[in-house]
Amino acid sequence: MLNYIWFAMLITGFAVGIINGRIDELTQAVVDSSKSAVEISIGLLGIMCLWTGLMEVAEKSGIVRGIAKAVRPVMKFLFPGIPKGHPAGGAIVMNLVANFLGLGNAATPLGIKAMNELQKLNPNKDTATNEMSMFLVLNTACIQFIPATIIALRAAAGSKNPAEIIGTIWVASICAFIAGIIAAKILSSFSKGKSQTKKGLENKTVRRKA
Repeated sequence: MLNYIWFAMLITGFAVGIINGRIDELTQAVVDSSKSAVEISIGLLGIMCLWTGLMEVAEKSGIVRGIAKAVRPVMKFLFPGIPKGHPAGGAIVMNLVANFLGLGNAATPLGIKAMNELQKLNPNKDTATNEMSMFLVLNTACIQFIPATIIALRAAAGSKNPAEIIGTIWVASICAFIAGIIAAKILSSFSKGKSQTKKGLENKTVRRKA
């Protein structure tokens, strides 16, 4: 659906430019935008390689395992359905650390791995578990201590002080993080209550048939 929306916007822009007789300006804007996109991508490449490499070093050196042990009580509260020592826990921690450092692109494959591990624990493959929902909330609203990608984008765009948005990002992400956890916990309690009620009704039905 999103592809159709973008296609419609492009066609509309070209049509309006032709109707207004500004096709030369439109063509120049397309060329300039393409050039800027390449320059920004190259500017992001260095910082992404740096932080991705640091994440790999942290994993190989055992730092990630140490972090996982340190946050185990918090993980147990947020993800009570994940068994101790399960690979899903480590994948979730690595994803959250990557997001914490502002590495959205580097966090994506880690998030996919975490979801795959959580799906292995899912008894109903067609329905997301509370742990999967909680992870999605945390992955979306994760606190960013170092918004590296945004800082790199601002620097590539010529900002005089690309890091000035750090304080604002801290406040916004902390608020989203807390609100997301509260909402996920409240909704998960509702789903547990419904599942227990459904299970009780099923047990009563079985007893009556027996």
